[in-house]
Amino acid sequence: MDPLNNFLNLILPPTSLVSFFFFLPIYLFFKSLSSIIRSIFSEDVAGKVVLITGASSGIGEHLAYEYAKRGAYLALVARRENRLREVAAVAQYLGSPYALVIPADISKIEDCKRCIQTTVTHFRRLDHLVNNAGVSSVNLFEEYDNLQNAVPVMDVNFWGMVYCSYYGIPHLKQSRGKIIGIASSAAWLPAPRLSFYTSSKAAVISFYETLRVEVGRDIGITIVTPGLVESEMTQGKFISKDGRLYLDQQLRDATVSAMPIMPIDDAVKGILRSVCRGDRYATEPRWMRMAFYYKTLWPELVEWFNYLINMRGSSDSPTDTFGKRLIQLSGLKSWFYPDSVRSPDLADLKTS
Repeated sequence: MDPLNNFLNLILPPTSLVSFFFFLPIYLFFKSLSSIIRSIFSEDVAGKVVLITGASSGIGEHLAYEYAKRGAYLALVARRENRLREVAAVAQYLGSPYALVIPADISKIEDCKRCIQTTVTHFRRLDHLVNNAGVSSVNLFEEYDNLQNAVPVMDVNFWGMVYCSYYGIPHLKQSRGKIIGIASSAAWLPAPRLSFYTSSKAAVISFYETLRVEVGRDIGITIVTPGLVESEMTQGKFISKDGRLYLDQQLRDATVSAMPIMPIDDAVKGILRSVCRGDRYATEPRWMRMAFYYKTLWPELVEWFNYLINMRGSSDSPTDTFGKRLIQLSGLKSWFYPDSVRSPDLADLKTS
């Protein structure tokens, strides 16, 4: 027998529940007051140096444009140099004093070290580190013939952020800067075919929550958990079970189903507002925050719903799901999916 733990098992749950309902209104009041104050004294990023990984498309690209409009210097990191140069040109046109292009593969630790060193050497400082680069695989776990083909998901989505954070922290401490980690609300949801993607994003959240305890007195950390946002991923760019990148909009429809995809411009504006306020967490669209509470309070219901929408179909085809048929038959696709992710003329996309 363990009398101490038996005592805590008996006493702690009911007292915690009572305390929760008593202190929650007080906590929410002071949290709202703090948010108002931080909104009034929001950070001005003009003249500050911002490094963004995965800057050749999606959230990374459009965050670069939003930072540029506010007058920030930019260091843009991705694999596709030609695409980065296009983004840099637009960013400078929008108001960035200078946008530095750094072609790199952030799944490689030496490339991450080089990105930080190149940025600091050029600008002499680093104020914001936006860890955004990510890839997704959309396959059932049992479909993999070789699990090594799923390794790039964790290498890019998790280890790339760890590497950049490790080399960036000394410089961010000097500037009392910020780390912005782009995770995903998918980390809260047991979505079929996304086992490695959701695991990598859950690891990102846990990593930055722990890092916040360790260095949060010197460096601000904002964990971003976007829902479905207009990007190459929601266009249908995935890593296949044999490890290659490909474009499959039918599989995208089966995975996304009847979930609205948020326009990218609206998403990044909300994210940057939260960053400049110094928010600990940011979710766009904001209603996706409810997914966390659904998963916490009704896990069985969430699992059943995901199975119904994303696994059930009238055939063995992975793209024949109830969710896909719902979005097609209801006519909601034109309302829920922006034009940029519905085009039948999308060319196969290379990795960023």
